[in-house]
Amino acid sequence: MYLGIDIGTSAVKLVCADAGRILATSSVGIGTSSPQPGWSEQNPEIWWQATRDALGLLAGEISLSDVKAVGLSGQMHGAVLLDRDQCPIRPAILWNDSRAVRECDDIRAAQPQVGHIAGVLPLPGFTAPKIAWLKRHEPHNYARLSHILLPKDYVGLRLHGELATDTSDAAGTMWLDQASRRWHTGMAEATDVAVDWLPQMFDGHNVVGTVTVRAAAETGLNSGVPVVAGGGDAATGAVSLGATEPGRGFISLGTSGQLFVADRKYKPNPERYVHAFAHTLPDRWYQMAAMLNGARPISWIGDQLGLSAAEVVGLAETVSGDRVPIFLPYLTGERSPLGDPHIRACFFGLEDATTRAEICRSVVEAIAFCFADAAQSFGDTVDSLPELAAIGGGSRSDLLLGLISAVTEKPIVRSVGAESGPAYGAARLAACADGALTIADLAEQPATTDRFEPVEMHALFERLGRFRRLYTAVSTVD
Repeated sequence: MYLGIDIGTSAVKLVCADAGRILATSSVGIGTSSPQPGWSEQNPEIWWQATRDALGLLAGEISLSDVKAVGLSGQMHGAVLLDRDQCPIRPAILWNDSRAVRECDDIRAAQPQVGHIAGVLPLPGFTAPKIAWLKRHEPHNYARLSHILLPKDYVGLRLHGELATDTSDAAGTMWLDQASRRWHTGMAEATDVAVDWLPQMFDGHNVVGTVTVRAAAETGLNSGVPVVAGGGDAATGAVSLGATEPGRGFISLGTSGQLFVADRKYKPNPERYVHAFAHTLPDRWYQMAAMLNGARPISWIGDQLGLSAAEVVGLAETVSGDRVPIFLPYLTGERSPLGDPHIRACFFGLEDATTRAEICRSVVEAIAFCFADAAQSFGDTVDSLPELAAIGGGSRSDLLLGLISAVTEKPIVRSVGAESGPAYGAARLAACADGALTIADLAEQPATTDRFEPVEMHALFERLGRFRRLYTAVSTVD
């Protein structure tokens, strides 16, 4: 059996699989701190503790001693800052943190070609601007900095003791030269980073270490079990769906959202904030629109109304029509295709008669509208795809997938293991390292369980137009 560990923003998810199917899963929720407006942080220790707790749950279903290799996945862009003893200096600054706006402007001035080097224009969520912010605002912590890791790689450090990452997570830092797949000295210098602070880089199916005796005692895994580099959640999600070759694409509906298209060539498109990043497998790249909010607004409105996410969607299914308000879902700003860290969420069109169901419907529709904007930013690239697969917790909703299919005018398919995509992809990379799968096998697509064909919804497109006009209007408000 092969273990995949996914360090998400709201939960750590584990999948145990053989070479072709999921055998057991577990999940442990984690919290995020926002000590100031626009800040988003997590203590790296909670990832390790949640991983141990999730392994304890998994041990109730399968024998951890049967795990032959481990793969890692996780939220991208987070700055895990370690001192010379490899201990965290401060809480990790996450992908949806928007404090480093000024530093992004500095990077563009220092490296005018940044969009073509790093595959995307600077935004506060990326790792590199966070270090420049640290030097400016927390010089005492910057002075202690000796190592920088990504979230999944900190868990890797605790498992195998090595400072390592993979090409896809490195791609999301802004320090990677995407074309050559090497650390870019000029980008490091522009953000006050020494290249030797950055981890060694591997392809995702490469073994980077083995479970240490100490980690074995803490987790229940056998010592000496190989651990592969794995990948950022976008790339491992792609591996779970066979999206490793040209002509394959998918949408991810987790806390954040992605529209992902695999390729064999590096094709930067920075002006539309389409990310062009190295894949976790050799000689492969991808283009991705990354939405900061994904399916998160569903759980957010549920928290405000005292409803579960399933109840929010259930209420949304009961209504439609002209009296549904328009919702901008930008709770933490937006990345693709707006590149706007300042925009925030709002409702428009609330009436005295507006019901909870209509509010829930407006939130679900807004998520679909974000994917319509994302698809539009790709131009003809998405048009050429026969369909888009869906993964992530939000893929459970028939309503949401149907709306996304309608506004993007693309068939959407739900596949086996859709909710566990990144963790399952990490497990498949571990199986590849062990020889149970080849890189060619990773391109195999899982069985489809449901298919959503585009349906013409004239009223929905009218609300999409109002949604876009509302953003234009609100974005001019200081």
